Amino acid sequence: MPDAYHLLLFVLAGWLLNVTPGPDVLYIVTNSLRGGWKSGVVAGLGITAGCFVHIFAAALGMGALLAASETAFTVLKWIGAAYLLWIGGKILLARAAPATTDLQAVALSRPLPSSKEIFLGGFWTNVLNPKVVLFFLAFLPQFISPETTGKTSAFLALGVLFNVNSIPVNAGWAIAAAWMARRPVVQRGMHWLDKLAGSMFIVFGVRLALVDRPGA
Repeated sequence: MPDAYHLLLFVLAGWLLNVTPGPDVLYIVTNSLRGGWKSGVVAGLGITAGCFVHIFAAALGMGALLAASETAFTVLKWIGAAYLLWIGGKILLARAAPATTDLQAVALSRPLPSSKEIFLGGFWTNVLNPKVVLFFLAFLPQFISPETTGKTSAFLALGVLFNVNSIPVNAGWAIAAAWMARRPVVQRGMHWLDKLAGSMFIVFGVRLALVDRPGA
């Protein structure tokens, strides 16, 4: 494990990376805008659970397989891209809710997904993105000393720490989005925010479909 100084750098770098907008952040914000901060937090927990899959997969060598195998990387990439496109299309085609600051009224006018559905959506959004496991393969070893004997254990420990540290950041996105959702100007434009979110998911899906395997 790194010393205290490098561990602090690791934590700070992790927070900065988690703040960066991407499909995960968009999923949290979208659910918070539509269902309140609790929906956003559940979305974040689903994403965190998905990250654990990547961490253990990378530690067990699955990440190395994705990095080395064009076929494995392409299959997972296309599945992930299709899933993001499906989410985007679903949001774009959803019926617009009336402008209101009452989230309960929104829920009655357009049934919101259950907590289980939101959690699983976040989980699969993360798991089906092969870039996440490759990120862990590239990022975590930088903080593991070459002299470390238990490199796999150190990798897992840092991965778990990175993932746990993402929880307050994700919750922050959820709370901020839920607060914004109660502003009248945001409520009046909620329909267009949904359209923007759906379009962004489609953009992320297309970008994932076009990404090349590192080193290919």
